[in-house]
Amino acid sequence: MSARDKFHNVVKSALQKDGWRITHDPLLIRIENITDMYIDLGAERIIAAEREGEIIAVEVKSFIGTSTISEFHTAVGQFINYRYALEEIDSERVLYLAVPLNTYNDFLNKPFIKTVIQRSQINLIVYDVETEEITRWQI
Repeated sequence: MSARDKFHNVVKSALQKDGWRITHDPLLIRIENITDMYIDLGAERIIAAEREGEIIAVEVKSFIGTSTISEFHTAVGQFINYRYALEEIDSERVLYLAVPLNTYNDFLNKPFIKTVIQRSQINLIVYDVETEEITRWQI
């Protein structure tokens, strides 16, 4: 299992503030005999008494390294692999990539990066590191 992202607990707290119950920390995805994959968090939220709850998986990224584009490449690759794995074993769970607000504003809003996110069908959770709150859900 890989090390937790620096802002793992920030995102966990933000999800809880937003009404989500953390069900997995981490969420283990086992695909055949290939490998085990660990998505940072699994969570659920009850919408209403008469409706089923939503379930999500969240991969947390901090983007604090020396190369934002390199970290983005890694995040996109992980996201796509995790999404395909979830489609195989837990198809009702929606996958999100959690990114800090400053990265969203400074990097992810650039036209080319926005195109990659859109064409790769990456769902985003944007979180504020300081307030430990979710500022945006982007599907």
